[in-house]
Amino acid sequence: MSAQKINPRFAILAIIMIAVAALRIPNAAQLGPLSNFTPIGAMGLFGAAYFSKSWKAFGFPLFTLLASDLIINIFVYNGQYGIMYGSWYWVYGGFVAIVLLGRLFIKKVSVTSVLLTGIGSTLVYWLIVDFGVFLFGCTDITTGQTMDHSFASLIKCYAQGAPYMKNFLIGTLLYSSIMFGAFEWMKSKNSFLQLA
Repeated sequence: MSAQKINPRFAILAIIMIAVAALRIPNAAQLGPLSNFTPIGAMGLFGAAYFSKSWKAFGFPLFTLLASDLIINIFVYNGQYGIMYGSWYWVYGGFVAIVLLGRLFIKKVSVTSVLLTGIGSTLVYWLIVDFGVFLFGCTDITTGQTMDHSFASLIKCYAQGAPYMKNFLIGTLLYSSIMFGAFEWMKSKNSFLQLA
């Protein structure tokens, strides 16, 4: 029985995503100016744009996010948060929203479609994830106290998260330009990377 042939397009897409996911690890434990400068938004958009089947478009980016999260939680944080951090499902919900927006709005890869979808998906991700932070118990950074669940506290929680989402947006746009640019360049040089 012969081994099933690996699709070269899938292999290149997978290698790009795995390589970029690995770049999360060195910056994972850093709290500072580069906090939340991450490729995960770009990973979601990239998978959404290039995997033709929906299960791959959602599944492979989620798998790479999960694998890198497990490595970070177990080896970088030495398991101090358990296997997964407390509000992981909000982060993964926001990530699924990024992939969904990529599927809806990046019909043809272009600078405009990737840029606008990157900005819009970052905004949606921020609204979802920081709402989870608010529900989980947002801490006021000036007092160190947990905020109540009022509308004013929700707005303050979003305001506190804005600098991190600015880094997330920059990371999404920078890594998207690298990932999309690299794959589009490879496609222009290798016809086997085109969709059949």
